[in-house]
Amino acid sequence: MLSLEIIGYLSIFLMGLTLGLIGAGGSILTVPILVYLFALSPTLATAYSLALVGATALAGGLKHLMHGNFDREAFLVFGLPSILSVYLSRRFLLPAIPPDLGSIAGLEVTRDGLIMLVFSFLMLAAASLMIRGRRSGSKNETKENLNDSARPRHLIAALEGSIVGAVTGLVGAGGGFLIVPVMIWLLKLPIRIAVATSLLVIAAKSLIGFAGDLQIGQPIDWTFLLQLFALSLLGILTGSRYSQKIPTAHLQKGFGYFILIAGILILGKEFSA
Repeated sequence: MLSLEIIGYLSIFLMGLTLGLIGAGGSILTVPILVYLFALSPTLATAYSLALVGATALAGGLKHLMHGNFDREAFLVFGLPSILSVYLSRRFLLPAIPPDLGSIAGLEVTRDGLIMLVFSFLMLAAASLMIRGRRSGSKNETKENLNDSARPRHLIAALEGSIVGAVTGLVGAGGGFLIVPVMIWLLKLPIRIAVATSLLVIAAKSLIGFAGDLQIGQPIDWTFLLQLFALSLLGILTGSRYSQKIPTAHLQKGFGYFILIAGILILGKEFSA
């Protein structure tokens, strides 16, 4: 019978594989894998998740960048507020939350429990977006010409970038399942460009958020982290190689149902605890 640790390593590979195949969503599983299969505390797991997701997304994003799949304007409008927000979240917000938050309606609330509850709700949101599917941006593979009417969309995108950065920084997720729809619907990017730009935003904000953890002295097992990165990198490179050969629409929807079930189970587990 496979040990939980071996299942954990296999799951990290599958996380990278999913990220490579559909461009978003795989990283939502990183924290649950680290918490339930490697027995890390949720607070420490979010730090490892940011480093792992950031490095993995950077590898995938650079591959897209080499083929010209990147939109600088979208990166600046959405990415910079998100990057600043995730750093502030990891550097100041998370350390300011006390380990014991008291009781609500007779239930003891802890920081770790709160992180997992927020994470489970994020998983439900990710599942909903994946099951519904993405709308393609413009029918051609170029960004639509935006005039002055784009300014309100840019402001909304910047605000959402700040919110996404704060929330995903708190729970250690990449947030691609939230970033890609914003880039498609608000910034009018085609899916291919949105996914590539999203990976680079995820890489930048996750690694800078991890830098915030290092500044507050979060203990890191670098050997363990490098082992996880090697597996996730192998997964994302494998997924990227076959992403054009596999109909990802059905895969994305199936993965969405999987995340939905996982989110419900985590929600039930945390409430019962």
